[in-house]
Amino acid sequence: MTDSKYFTTTKKGEIFELKAELNSDKKEKKKEAVKKVIASMTVGKDVSALFPDVVNCMQTDNLELKKLVYLYLMNYAKSQPDMAIMAVNTFVKDCEDPNPLIRALAVRTMGCIRVDKITEYLCEPLRKCLKDEDPYVRKTAAVCVAKLHDINAQLVEDQGFLDTLKDLISDSNPMVVANAVAALSEIAESHPSSNLLDLNPQSINKLLTALNECTEWGQIFILDCLANYMPKDDREAQSICERVTPRLSHANSAVVLSAVKVLMKFMEMLSKDLDYYGTLLKKLAPPLVTLLSAEPELQYVALRNINLIVQKRPEILKHEMKVFFVKYNDPIYVKLEKLDIMIRLASQANIAQVLAELKEYATEVDVDFVRKAVRAIGRCAIKVEQSAERCVSTLLDLIQTKVNYVVQEAIVVIKDIFRKYPNKYESVIATLCENLDSLDEPEARAAMIWIVGEYAERIDNADELLESFLEGFHDESTQVQLQLLTAIVKLFLKKPTETQELVQQVLSLATQDSDNPDLRDRGYIYWRLLSTDPVAAKEVVLAEKPLISEETDLIEPTLLEELICYIGTLASVYHKPPSAFVEGSRGVVHKSLPPRSGSMESAESPEAAPAGAQAAEQPAVIPSQGDLLGDLLNLDLGPPASGPPVAASPVQMGAVDLLGGGLESLMGDESEGLRSDVGGSPSIGGGSGGTFAPAPITTMPANLGAPLGSGLGDLFDLTGGVGSLSGSYVPPKTVWLPAMKAKGLEISGTFSRQVGSISMDLVLTNKALQVMSDFAIQFNRNSFGLAPAAPLQVHAPLAPNQSVEISLPLNTVGSVMKMDPLNNLQVAVKNNIDVFYFSTLYPLHILFVEDGKMERQMFLATWKDIPNENEAQFQLKDCALSADAVSSKLQGSNIFTIAKRNVEGQDMLYQSLKLTNGIWVLAELRIQPSNPSLTLSLKCRAPEVSQYVYQAYETILKN
Repeated sequence: MTDSKYFTTTKKGEIFELKAELNSDKKEKKKEAVKKVIASMTVGKDVSALFPDVVNCMQTDNLELKKLVYLYLMNYAKSQPDMAIMAVNTFVKDCEDPNPLIRALAVRTMGCIRVDKITEYLCEPLRKCLKDEDPYVRKTAAVCVAKLHDINAQLVEDQGFLDTLKDLISDSNPMVVANAVAALSEIAESHPSSNLLDLNPQSINKLLTALNECTEWGQIFILDCLANYMPKDDREAQSICERVTPRLSHANSAVVLSAVKVLMKFMEMLSKDLDYYGTLLKKLAPPLVTLLSAEPELQYVALRNINLIVQKRPEILKHEMKVFFVKYNDPIYVKLEKLDIMIRLASQANIAQVLAELKEYATEVDVDFVRKAVRAIGRCAIKVEQSAERCVSTLLDLIQTKVNYVVQEAIVVIKDIFRKYPNKYESVIATLCENLDSLDEPEARAAMIWIVGEYAERIDNADELLESFLEGFHDESTQVQLQLLTAIVKLFLKKPTETQELVQQVLSLATQDSDNPDLRDRGYIYWRLLSTDPVAAKEVVLAEKPLISEETDLIEPTLLEELICYIGTLASVYHKPPSAFVEGSRGVVHKSLPPRSGSMESAESPEAAPAGAQAAEQPAVIPSQGDLLGDLLNLDLGPPASGPPVAASPVQMGAVDLLGGGLESLMGDESEGLRSDVGGSPSIGGGSGGTFAPAPITTMPANLGAPLGSGLGDLFDLTGGVGSLSGSYVPPKTVWLPAMKAKGLEISGTFSRQVGSISMDLVLTNKALQVMSDFAIQFNRNSFGLAPAAPLQVHAPLAPNQSVEISLPLNTVGSVMKMDPLNNLQVAVKNNIDVFYFSTLYPLHILFVEDGKMERQMFLATWKDIPNENEAQFQLKDCALSADAVSSKLQGSNIFTIAKRNVEGQDMLYQSLKLTNGIWVLAELRIQPSNPSLTLSLKCRAPEVSQYVYQAYETILKN
């Protein structure tokens, strides 16, 4: 007879009838009643009123009835904590029952009753069960400790259960060992700082012994624990690998993946010259291939893991290409994943096979799959140079099919092939141009426009082709508009006489009629370039482009290493670290692979900071707060509503802020094209016979030691004047952005001021495994409007372990926002990997301008005029210098001595300095011949500056 009768409702199912049955003397009737109660509970009826009656049924030897009552207890203990205490006595008795099944059942139920009041009563029974002679009871008790720790961690620690758990790792029964490891791992995960699983070679040996004999889940727990162990040398790593390898032939795919994770991790420590290393590579391939014969869902998980393994060690599966060929009945998600791995494994040896296969896929019916297949052909061309010609002819065959989406994808990948192999396959351009009318997707249109602009000199009717796109300029997507603007400027630079009107038209559309800031700014920059210096424009717009790299979608090396440590978990399917999708603190322990054999990177200590550097100057990496990133990424591309809020000094106009806000200053007042509002159109070629109206050049103050160059002069001569003349004191470089926090990019730097120009002197070091390129830099709004005066120019891609020194010119015409501290600068640096943020403190003396010497009369009048409460006094300790030495040292940093007096044997220096925003600071410096401390009094209309001026004095005089 089935149990379905318990779910049928009759009058008997009512609470009071059940109550009577539960109190019946007949055992069978009792059991039937409890089953009915459980059935009602399962379908969601509230039977908590029967709690005392059900608890009375606990006093029985019948195991089935006991299980049912315990099930009821687990469900209702939370809502009836006071009643649940009635059951404690029975638990304590059951934990001493002669039947080990009942002892284990009692301890398992105790762990599931999450009621604080009860937990302390459970400690004694749990302690007994942890030392029980029956392994079944011990393994159940081990898991109960983890559950109890989750309810009340302090109680578990006070009662010494954690030490008992650690002892169970040496248990004679493999299942007890596995459960103890699982419980400790669970507890350690919620308390990453506690060193619970203190593994050593002896305990590892015990785990490996237990590994062969426990159930599959037990094996997974032990393997995961082994993966967190760091062997002391390569011999220990090899011996662990030898003992884990048999797990690769297990029937359960989870065990296989856990074993693969351990081997992938410890292989890092093995030398590639070892015979065993080669053997291990061969042994890893068959189990991974076997995983692909499972059902599609498992295949997908296996493929996502294989994708990571192939990126780390492609040699494991290099001979297994055929396994990844797509079957006609594979679901789309499996097909796309297989395709990805095929390209990763493509090499000169197997490219013919791969191309034949991909060409076949391109004729399938599934649109997404066909698109990916066409892209894959392009990726093969870029990856395997010898196959490029075959790939291009395959793509041309596909274009001839005239299937719309195939043609569009083909054009997108041919653009990339042109970028990888310039001047090689341009003969196909004619074929591409024939298909111009059929393109309707933004990416394909943008690719085609790029091709026309890049090879304009080879296409007779390039101007007509680009003009055809201009007709619906405002209906195009931003991607197409930007590409069209650049292409027409390229065309103009190649054929200036024929395309005058076309370029005027596109610049006017981009700057006047567009409300997209990116497009507008690109339009203004091109206009400015073309009007100031057509030769420079040619150098910028038609510059040699770096070749694109082979694999653009590889996972960043430090992330890949972390993901290898998470093989067989959700992180390896998402290809994201757990911290990206696990809420709260649990599970967010960053893992990394052990250092490679023979590498001593981990032993190197960071260089000691120079003694003079102040502790306060240690840069903090900016927290990722929404508003702050908003500021950094909101690049202020429109013009500011009003000028900077402080009086601007003439030095500000030195190097032009190309992408900051100051477009009016960029254009100058007399500019015919742009008045102060950006809405005006650039007047191009107004009656000047097809040449651009020249843009005015910003004049420089005469008193500077050397002119700073105009508009874009600085942009092309980044080092003009820097380092050639002695200038103000330059602090030593410190690390601003450690490689750990920027996926392998380390940035160190300092600030300097030489003959009127401020620069940020940077050293970029690539400590990742991949090439870095496409660098750009942006500052957040700051107290003095500091902004880059030119793009961050790294002329060649930065190879691994390479450094490059760059001097980035700065100006002070950026947006202003008061920071705390005042000299805090928040910086965003972008490269082809990601955007990174850091903050640093700049020394204020880089803002002291060259015309900061006040007239004597003016000094006296100003000193009297500034209220006394604005005066601040500071002591400069350990500074045994004469008045003349002090004066000349400070003059190097633009702090000028206006008068010197000797009063009662002490020298008094009266000094003035002026900041880039026009704020004057007046100083009185008292020097006593016998006393190494100097007294500095500062007066300023903006007293908050004084503290930082004092710091500048201290820095300059002590170095």
